Amino acid sequence: MNDSGGDPVLYLTDTTGAALGVFPVRGASNRDWEALGRGPCGRIECLVIGDTGDNNERRRSVTLYRMPEPEAGVTSRRADRPAAESLTLHYPDHPHDVEALYVEPNGAIILITKGRTDGVIMFRVPADAWGTGRVVTPEMVGLLPIPASLMTGRVVTDAAISPDGERVAVRTYRDVYFFLRGPDGRLRPDVDRPVCDIAGREPQGEGIDYWDRNTLVLTSERAAFAAGTIILLRCPGP
Repeated sequence: MNDSGGDPVLYLTDTTGAALGVFPVRGASNRDWEALGRGPCGRIECLVIGDTGDNNERRRSVTLYRMPEPEAGVTSRRADRPAAESLTLHYPDHPHDVEALYVEPNGAIILITKGRTDGVIMFRVPADAWGTGRVVTPEMVGLLPIPASLMTGRVVTDAAISPDGERVAVRTYRDVYFFLRGPDGRLRPDVDRPVCDIAGREPQGEGIDYWDRNTLVLTSERAAFAAGTIILLRCPGP
């Protein structure tokens, strides 16, 4: 997807970069889309889009959108698709720049701040927040031990939960941090998996997901003189 100024659409590609489809998100607008997650919503799987970017940390509220994941190869007109659900969030303290989210096995959504101010903070949106029509205040879960710094490029640009729900990978522009997820959803550093150095591999690394238990997918924005990239990555560790 594109971020600020882009159309409210999702692009389907394969790992060679081939374009396979464009899916408009009906009922959504794109102020600053920055995060995309996949997880349960009732009896089906949904995509959750985070319109949560806020470089200046001034937005009074931000928005999540949720929609069933489009099927590859199935095309339909925008008007034929149901509108995406939306959820308005207001942080409990002050505005934050958030570029990372993932969906927990129970449908709750975890947001992770970029680390511009106050460190790297986790917030949780409960699964039952959807459909209430209310502005939701995410719960502050805690801080992650990531030494955020804009000067070094060590600021959080995405996160992903493993297929078994036991691990979480959090990426910056230059490295990947691994965490074990407890029964309460809190994260602790995975001491068996060292920080994975990815500096210099991408023009501007923005995305991460699990390909399988041991393989990650990294995606990058394009740069002035370089195309965006898709990288399959295995980091050291068991």
